[in-house]
Amino acid sequence: MLRSKLTDEMVQFIQGAKDWTEAIRVASEPLLKQGYIEVRYVEAMISNVKSFGPYIVLMPKVAMPHARPEDGVNQMGISLMITEKSVSFDEEKSVNIFFVLAADDESSHLDLLKEISEFLTNEEKVSALLSAKKYEDVIKLL
Repeated sequence: MLRSKLTDEMVQFIQGAKDWTEAIRVASEPLLKQGYIEVRYVEAMISNVKSFGPYIVLMPKVAMPHARPEDGVNQMGISLMITEKSVSFDEEKSVNIFFVLAADDESSHLDLLKEISEFLTNEEKVSALLSAKKYEDVIKLL
């Protein structure tokens, strides 16, 4: 499922971002352009981190920005952004890999989450993803 959802249009490689809010905005752009989410979903993701702290940082170097389906999800989807320079959330948490999740209900995305979770347990693959420079590099890892 992850491989079919992460099409070429949904994957970005950037130098860096001035801060984590810009990173979330840029990482969300593919989902916005394709109509998966609305702008208010992006704002909800940012608002959640401001309210609850960097809970979206799943592990060192990896974050999964998300919000509630009712915050502006039109269709389930996921985008991936890899930054060359780390984006800092606080003194202890910095991120280079952003999986932006758009879940359109409470359960249809669970298989996708399971697949991402399994991927993230493989340190070798995560390390290779950090070094990815083009879409083909990403797809080979999935």
